[in-house]
Formats: sequence, structure tokens, C-alpha cells
Amino acid sequence: MAVTLRVERALLREARPGAVLAAVDEVGRGALAGPVAVGVVIIDAASAAAPQGVRDSKECDRATRERLAPRVRAWANRSAVGMASSVEIDSIGIIGALALAAARALNATGVRPDLVLLDGKHDWISRVAPGSQVVTRIQADATCAAVAAASIIAKVTRDAHMVALDEQCPGYGWSGNKGYAAPEHIAALERHGPSPWHRVSWRLPGVSTASG
Repeated sequence: MAVTLRVERALLREARPGAVLAAVDEVGRGALAGPVAVGVVIIDAASAAAPQGVRDSKECDRATRERLAPRVRAWANRSAVGMASSVEIDSIGIIGALALAAARALNATGVRPDLVLLDGKHDWISRVAPGSQVVTRIQADATCAAVAAASIIAKVTRDAHMVALDEQCPGYGWSGNKGYAAPEHIAALERHGPSPWHRVSWRLPGVSTASG
């Protein structure tokens, strides 16, 4: 299926004149370490087609994502990425952390959107987007160009953060696995235990004392 602005434009046609839409996607929800990141891309009815090649960040290789990210930022009316740390995830849970990261991203855009198009089936953003109509859509990042664009900037931002953390805390292979449960990451947890950037409230593989 083609990745277009068809859905976004249909929502904007149904909204008030001059309405703006925030396309939202998250990255890092299932990682064992590091922050969760939420990307926000703001568009309106006058927005041109997304840059050629924009699609779900999971379908792009690293070089393609890094090439597309500045093009997405130049194309969008506004864009931002917000993050919530592993400590915040442990403190308020992953859903609360997603909302916190989204609030930070929305605040950074300086825009209060009329519409929010959110990837997935669960609305975890209404609490931080008062007054916005939230539309959830399963696999929006695979069909909706603005959501795909949000996923790209979120992925590029979080990956760069994990590479920097790998330099501060080597041994877990974060520059390659980005904090997910890759074999070398699990083996490092078995050898060294969790770092200050692991989500210690989770049932970490290889760490018998972790709680779930």
C-alpha cells in the first residue's frame, strides 16, 4: 500500500478551516534500555506531499532514515521529538512515559493541534493534548505519510541518543542494538547486570532480581 497524505487530508477537510494536524509515532517502547521517543510532525491542508521515500522507519535502513530526517523537518510546518528516560519509565510506567514524551514534543512545536493522528489502536495522548481530536489508526506509520515522517525523526533521534549512551556505558552493544533484546545485549546483562539506563522495573532477561 502506498504511503500518502490521503488520510491526513481527509481528516483536515472535515475539520474547521485552517485546522492543523499533528501526526504522532513512538520509537523504543519495547526496548530494555534507554528512553522512549515520540515524534510529532505538524501539517495543514496546504502541506505539499511528503518527501519522496518517506515510509515507516522500520522499513528504512539507517542511511535512508538519516537522509530523510532533515528533509522531513524542512517539509513539515513544525516537528519535534520528545523523550522520556528509563528512570521516568520505571517511575510512571510505559504509557505514562509515552504521554510525557508526547507532551514534550508537542510543547516543542509550539502548536496546539486541532487533530492528532496517532499510530496504533490505543489512545495514550489525549491526556496531554487537551482540545485536540485524537484519531488512532492501526499501522498508520505504514500508510500515512505524516505519521511515517514522525516515525523517522523519532527513530533517528533515539538511535543517536543510544549511540551516545553506548560511548558512556560500553559493553551492552547499544550502538548496534539500540537497547533492544539482541543476543549480545542479553549476554551483557547476564555478565554485568543492569546499567543506570536499563528499565529495571521490567523483567530484564538474564537479571534474576528484576521485577516485572
